[in-house]
Amino acid sequence: MLTILGRTMNLVDIALLSGAGLAAGTVNAIAGGGSLITFPALIATGLSPVAANVTNSVSVFPGYVASVYGSRTDLKDLARDSSKKTLVMLVPTSVVAAALGCALLLATPARAFDLVVPFLVLGATTILAFQERLRGLVGHPRDMTERRRTLSLHAMVFAGSLYGGYFGAALGVMLVAALGLVLDQSMARISALKNVVSALGGLVTVCAFAAFGPVAWADVLVVAPTAMIGGYVGARLARRLPSKVLKWLIVAFGTGVGLVLLYRAVF
Repeated sequence: MLTILGRTMNLVDIALLSGAGLAAGTVNAIAGGGSLITFPALIATGLSPVAANVTNSVSVFPGYVASVYGSRTDLKDLARDSSKKTLVMLVPTSVVAAALGCALLLATPARAFDLVVPFLVLGATTILAFQERLRGLVGHPRDMTERRRTLSLHAMVFAGSLYGGYFGAALGVMLVAALGLVLDQSMARISALKNVVSALGGLVTVCAFAAFGPVAWADVLVVAPTAMIGGYVGARLARRLPSKVLKWLIVAFGTGVGLVLLYRAVF
């Protein structure tokens, strides 16, 4: 048994949280949904659901930062081909939306939203799976006016960051699906932008929950380092995968995540 910051943990708990952090960081960088790995692991070590939720949000943040670093080449390519001003202006949009999501989590009951989340995830997965057909209905990004494309991009980032601040599971799936509708870029570049938006939202949740939430800092010290390693590895792996393979990998994982969340909400 070890005592870390006043919390007693055995070696099994430490091994469980370390492995969960590594897996979650990798999954978050590729597709999103790593919280479904770390959240149950934190509960298994004795944390309440609320404490596990906020602790998880703080713990996976370093993984998001590492995934941004791991996808930096695609970010540079995206910045070269897109308006740098547009990309920079996404920062306040993401930060404000994530802050509102955190406020909702801390101030309102989670049950009603928990019932909606699975359908949001499954809906986002469906959007990604039928992305080309939907583009035919709403218009391909390259056919949009610059103003419409910019407004649509901000709307997608706002909605995704709001959800991420509140719950965050499968945030990557939702962001990739939404951004893919308004950006005419490769999946690797879209995934790289998803990593940035996730990291911005993660920074907000760290600040909000550190100040107002019941964070178990001992668990954070165990999960965060391995989540960072996983985030870097996952980002490097994502940029090596062909766009179609990455897309259907995200679709498959998003479907699984949505079904798991639906089962948990109902039963």
